[in-house]
Amino acid sequence: MSIAAVSAVSLVAFLGGTSVATAQEPDPAPKSCDGVRLTGELPVPAPGQAVSGQITIGADCKPEPVSVQHGPASARSARTAATAAGHQLRGWNEMYDCCNIRMTGLYTASSWDTANGRVTTAGTTATQEWNREPWDAGWSLTSQTAKDDCVTDCAEVNSEAHADFAYQGVFDPTGDWYNNTHHSFVQLKADGTASCRFDVELRHTFVGWNWRYGCE
Repeated sequence: MSIAAVSAVSLVAFLGGTSVATAQEPDPAPKSCDGVRLTGELPVPAPGQAVSGQITIGADCKPEPVSVQHGPASARSARTAATAAGHQLRGWNEMYDCCNIRMTGLYTASSWDTANGRVTTAGTTATQEWNREPWDAGWSLTSQTAKDDCVTDCAEVNSEAHADFAYQGVFDPTGDWYNNTHHSFVQLKADGTASCRFDVELRHTFVGWNWRYGCE
């Protein structure tokens, strides 16, 4: 079904208001909501731990308050940490629909070494995943970028990744209604700490959609 790619308060900034789409709009889904931008920031947890946030589009088309969870890191992350030198960080930035199907996702994996108060080497890779429908329709990746502002002998490293996804399928045959754009930002520091920030921009939303983001 897929093709391979904080604070306790999140800022929610609306791009197009929160009213339900009117009958005059070219609305292929009667319960669609207007566009929204969601932002979340998380402090990186201790080694072996994970922190994540979730925001759901409520029945009134307004994002519900952020829910932040703390817990153990995934088995995948633990295996990577056990076999890799230096510092490791994994981040995820995902949109799920009301049926708990992941529509689009942007993922980052960072590693960095430190010595004498500097980041000696660092790098972040980005991957994307998206859901396809059985009849060769659904979500598609339309663009992606990733960059680090420094990779050797750095005071700190700021990495960012972006991915833009478009939808054309059973819920909108035109391809003009839904579009998800994910942004992930990671700061790697010489003392071995880090921070994660995430954004997602949605051209339109649907009641029950939920945004999940986190790092470990």
